[in-house]
Order: sequence, then structure tokens, then C-alpha cells
Amino acid sequence: MERIVFYILALIIIIFAVASVSSRKILRAVIYLLFVLIGISGIYFMIDYSFLGAIQLAVYGGGVIVLFIFSVLLVHHVELELEVTPLRKKLIAGAVVLTGLGISLWAILTFPFQTAGTDRTIEVSDIGHRLLSVDAGGFILPFEVISVLLFAVMIGAIVIAKGKKLNK
Repeated sequence: MERIVFYILALIIIIFAVASVSSRKILRAVIYLLFVLIGISGIYFMIDYSFLGAIQLAVYGGGVIVLFIFSVLLVHHVELELEVTPLRKKLIAGAVVLTGLGISLWAILTFPFQTAGTDRTIEVSDIGHRLLSVDAGGFILPFEVISVLLFAVMIGAIVIAKGKKLNK
């Protein structure tokens, strides 16, 4: 049964990912991306990573998609049709994707993964302490850099939305 659910989720992710990158309407592309992110969270829930699945839904499925939709609506390009990509660029992009896929698969298949000998459960508080730690291996600096980056993106979206004011 789990295998069937996995294949259904994988098919949903693939279909909506292709629809997202091939859609010419920008708002539809964002909605298709939402379904991709929901499918990914479904896989996290299926493999019993409930915390990661909830974060995927809350941060990406909720926050980032709302930010994208807000940005699209803010600049009044809801019905904007994106240009048709020439075949040459599609072939180059396909070659780059296949090369990246090949490198990723090679790295995964040749890496000597070691299984842990103990069955240690990880609590949510351990994840929080690890993410926000200032010690070696902590992730507080990247976390803060991303928050500054998102702030700069919002300022940029507001500046673009205001547009140029003509002085008469």
C-alpha cells in the first residue's frame, strides 16, 4: 500500500512540476508549485518525518507560496503570459538537467553510506537547538542571512510595484 501511495505522490509531483515550469500564466505556475510542495510534504509524512513534513507545509506551502502570490498580485501581472522558450534553449536546459541528474545519481550510488548502530530518537527540541546553535555546526548564521535576503526581496518587490513616477 505504501508503494502505491508513494507512486501516486511521485506522479503528482512530476506532473505539477512539469506544469509549473511549462505554464505560460505566472499565477498558475505558482499554484502548480504549491501542489509540488504539498506532494513533497506528503512524502515526508509517509516516511514518518512528521516535523519536516509540517515545516514543508507551513514554511514553503504556506509562507513562500503566499509571498509569491502576493508579489505577483502586487506588481499587477496576474494575467502575464510568459514568452515561449525557443527549442534551442529547451534542449540546452534539458542537457544541463540530465547532466545534473547523472552527477547526483553517481554521487548517491558511490557514496559509502554507513548505517547507525543505535536506534536514537531525535526530539524536536534537539532539532531546534541544533538549528539555532552558535557552536560549530550550528545554522544560526545562514538562518539570519536568509531572513535578510527575504527582507531585501520584499523591499525590491515594493519598489518594482511602485514603478516610476512621472514628473510633469
